[in-house]
Amino acid sequence: MERDDPKVVRVREVGAVNSHREWSVNCRDIAGRKRDVTVFVRQGQVVLVAPPGETAILSPLDVGRLRAALRDAVIDASVEPTPDGHR
Repeated sequence: MERDDPKVVRVREVGAVNSHREWSVNCRDIAGRKRDVTVFVRQGQVVLVAPPGETAILSPLDVGRLRAALRDAVIDASVEPTPDGHR
């Protein structure tokens, strides 16, 4: 898969023309249930989505995966214009 493959790289359709990569990193909530932290790029900015209303607890390996996902997202964001037109 592309780059370091944090867990999953999914391509989602966003509108009729654009698509973006989405990284999903395993974590657990405070009750120990399996959850995911999601990373994607929107308008040149990195978006981090944690489990709704939950605390994300990551193992050391999953922290490394999150780091890789954030790094890859920053690279992708550097080629997308921000809402104010900057890169």
